[in-house]
Amino acid sequence: MDLEDRVPAGVGVKSLEILLDPQDVARRVAERFVRAATLASAIRKRFTVALAGGASPRDAYQLLATREFARQIDWDRVHVWWGDERCVSPEDPQSNYRMARESLIDKVPIPSKQVHRIRGEDPPVDAAAAYEDSLRESFGFNDRLDLILLGLGKEGHTASLFPGQAAVSEKVRWVLAERIGLLGIWRITLTPGFITRAREIIFIVTGAGKAASFSRVYQEERGREISPAAIIARRAKRVRWLVDRAAASELEGER
Repeated sequence: MDLEDRVPAGVGVKSLEILLDPQDVARRVAERFVRAATLASAIRKRFTVALAGGASPRDAYQLLATREFARQIDWDRVHVWWGDERCVSPEDPQSNYRMARESLIDKVPIPSKQVHRIRGEDPPVDAAAAYEDSLRESFGFNDRLDLILLGLGKEGHTASLFPGQAAVSEKVRWVLAERIGLLGIWRITLTPGFITRAREIIFIVTGAGKAASFSRVYQEERGREISPAAIIARRAKRVRWLVDRAAASELEGER
């Protein structure tokens, strides 16, 4: 049993690290990924991680694919999942799977059977049900992901959990397909109940464009639960915020 497993129920471990720029954030994400993979591989003989989409995670994936980081990971024990997916084909430029495949998966020796993508090209409800079946088969009632990487949207969304959408308050299902009214498109997402089971969650936030959102969400996480990202951060067992200076520029008392 590792440190994350020994945290008592209802007690969360939270940390905030403000780094210089997006490159420093990407490096710290890669370092945390390696540490989590090493620990999980030693204790549980496998490392399970859910990847995020977006530019900031991509920088970290590209670093992980370099010899400096890739040689530190036993890729035969890595199982890759996704926190959410757009309802597009795996070759679509907007596919989270495609981004991760091009920046990381195709460049390291992960067994193909251990890459568990969301089938965004299928009917959304069917794809969500199939993905949940795969998760339940792999994790059952007691197990959980070792690491989930998450981003942060300007309106406080994370994964594809958007304010006011049903997925945010879902209590039973682990995966939900939903038409996002704000965007007018369908997405498939893990729900808070499954996300917050993870041994560790890392929020990756970079750029001045995220400053107002991060400041608001980080303060909400300490008080009322309003935005989806704040709900996740408040309820999870172990949360790390890895943020660059530009994104943290509006956070009072932390500069």
